[in-house]
Amino acid sequence: RATQIIDNLIARGKAKPMIIVMPNGNVAQEAAPGESSDGFYKPNFRLPNTMDGKYEETFIDIINFVDKNYRTVRNKSGRAIAGLSMGGYHSSHISRYYPNTFDYVGLFSAAIVPDKNMKSKVYENIDGTLLKQKQNGCKLYWIGIGKEDFLYQANTDYRKKLDAMDFKYIYRESEGGHTWRNWRIYLSEFLPLLFN
Repeated sequence: RATQIIDNLIARGKAKPMIIVMPNGNVAQEAAPGESSDGFYKPNFRLPNTMDGKYEETFIDIINFVDKNYRTVRNKSGRAIAGLSMGGYHSSHISRYYPNTFDYVGLFSAAIVPDKNMKSKVYENIDGTLLKQKQNGCKLYWIGIGKEDFLYQANTDYRKKLDAMDFKYIYRESEGGHTWRNWRIYLSEFLPLLFN
């Protein structure tokens, strides 16, 4: 419901008009889950290359494509990144891997911790790159999680890490778990805070 949420917020004067780009974070997946050029298949929760750092490493290509083809503000003051669940994972790692690229970061029920068996330069020196992101300035770092979410503890531990480095953020805790209802609420609260 992202399009309806943003359209309604803009119509009510609660959010600024913006371009929203929603790339597929499952880099090994073709456009429609369950369909491929080889026929139909049963979608899998964890696809190859989903959380191995390749998406984060190449994300600058998406930014460059959007900047080339749309009328954008081509600096961090005109860019936000946000995602839910795995998208929150990507948003957290992309925003610190490119620490001077986004002024606004939203993590909705985010997976946080990389798989210990994954080797990628994206997952090296997480604390150092977070500190660099903090030093570069971030106008908004927003974290939302449901009390019953299976990722609740990972988000609690992550906030302790941010607290230890005095990295400022807004925290939103809600009822429920890993659900579309929560993510729609988070999006409706996050979008009005952008580009002010």
